[in-house]
Amino acid sequence: MLATMDDRGNLTLPNLLTATRLALVPFVLLCLLENRLATAFWLFVAAALTDLLDGALARLLNQRSVLGAWLDPIADKAMLLSTLIMLVWLGALPLWLAILVGLRDIVVLMGAMAYRTLTGGLEVAPTWWGKSATAAEFVMVTLTLADLAYGWGFGLLSRIVAMTGLLVFISGAHYVWTWAGKARGWHRP
Repeated sequence: MLATMDDRGNLTLPNLLTATRLALVPFVLLCLLENRLATAFWLFVAAALTDLLDGALARLLNQRSVLGAWLDPIADKAMLLSTLIMLVWLGALPLWLAILVGLRDIVVLMGAMAYRTLTGGLEVAPTWWGKSATAAEFVMVTLTLADLAYGWGFGLLSRIVAMTGLLVFISGAHYVWTWAGKARGWHRP
């Protein structure tokens, strides 16, 4: 994957979109703190749209980069985990979900660091389960913010929370299983 990435530079439209998502994090959190829920909702929707667009544009415009491969999941985690924690603090989402998401992210990060230490290399490549969990988190947070901001009573929100929790758990277990297998199969040259 990294060998096919664009090496012409990091100032690309996909990377700018990803950086925008990262830059929106403090504004979403500030709006939530100040109870400006409609603004928080629309800023979060804008951030979610950048997540949809950056990867698609990187492939379409052949502007994939190592920076983008690293920055995209960082921007996702910063936006999702911080907003999720705020929504737990506001009582809109359950604490167990924030703990599960946080633990999964820590386990994946620690596993990546351990694998890099063991092998000297690490290729950043999201799995289908990881992408599904991230998409579910974006949908769940968006619907929760919409419900808070506009009173759009989503009767299915508790089911969406449960489904998101299940996908987060499965994606974490899948990352552990996959990277443990790679580590067992790795032989020092």
